Amino acid sequence: MAILSAFISVALGLGVSFLIFWGLNWLTEKTPDKTKARLLPYVFLFPVIVLVSIFLLYPALRTVVDSFMQQSQRRGEAATFVGFDNYVDLFTDPNFLGVLLNNLLWVLVVPAAAVIIGLLVATLTDKLGKRRESSFKAMIFLPMALSGIAAAVTWRFIYFYAPPGNPQIYLLNEIWTSITGGDPVPWLTIDAGRLNSFLIMFIGIWLQVGFAMVLLSAAIKGVPEETLEAARIDGASERRLFFGVVVPQIRGTIIAVFVTVVIFVMKIFDIIYAMTGGQYQTSVLAVEFYTQLFSFQNPGKAAAVVIVLMIAVIPLIVYQVRSYKSQEELR
Repeated sequence: MAILSAFISVALGLGVSFLIFWGLNWLTEKTPDKTKARLLPYVFLFPVIVLVSIFLLYPALRTVVDSFMQQSQRRGEAATFVGFDNYVDLFTDPNFLGVLLNNLLWVLVVPAAAVIIGLLVATLTDKLGKRRESSFKAMIFLPMALSGIAAAVTWRFIYFYAPPGNPQIYLLNEIWTSITGGDPVPWLTIDAGRLNSFLIMFIGIWLQVGFAMVLLSAAIKGVPEETLEAARIDGASERRLFFGVVVPQIRGTIIAVFVTVVIFVMKIFDIIYAMTGGQYQTSVLAVEFYTQLFSFQNPGKAAAVVIVLMIAVIPLIVYQVRSYKSQEELR
């Protein structure tokens, strides 16, 4: 039944889209040639603009408005305008400042680690034979096929904790108790030095390394062989060849991968929620939004959290667009 419903939805969506484009194109064809040339691009852009306005711009504007409102505790009463009170409450709350610190750590650690490890793997696998290269890349890329929840469930068998006296079926505690002979440790509750956050970050790195490897490997293979041979003739070592010739030529791809992973970690939710639920100082902005909206029933403050996240992501998107434009200009 679900498959039939999905099929009907797709068929209806494609049918309606076709009718809209056909109708607009038919109207355009009735106009003079000069007018037709000017109208035709907008014919194809108009449905997209409408959809973006309905499903993106309107919700964004509504979220901005809601961030200045406070929901009444009495059922049936309308929300009241409170100005910047929601933002003041957030930025004077030590817990929210800890959330921002966690987000900053995710932005600093995960993208850099994913790019460095992905670049290393892409370089090393490029030295293997074609068959072994494909096999290793497939294994490393495999986590990209998993959702965040599936990845968290997988890593539970590594990080979780069975109380003393119970069989240790979790890998990290099995190693710990075997080496030290001590009691098992609830790793995900240890927030000293943000240890639990770093352990969860490793899952994000594990998921993103395959993505970084594939793009960086393609960029490395695209480096002209003539420049490499010229550098070797000049006596450059393999290390200098890599950092002085290869890396500068794939700089655009490195930046694109880095920014894409940054945007991914800025919106991270499912891994953290499945591992700790945001407890033990592991919460980030997306988890804080969920907590404020569903646990505390505070849509105004939840909307303010979303606006903070949007403001943090916008500069990254602008930088990525400008980076793509500069690369296109160089071609």
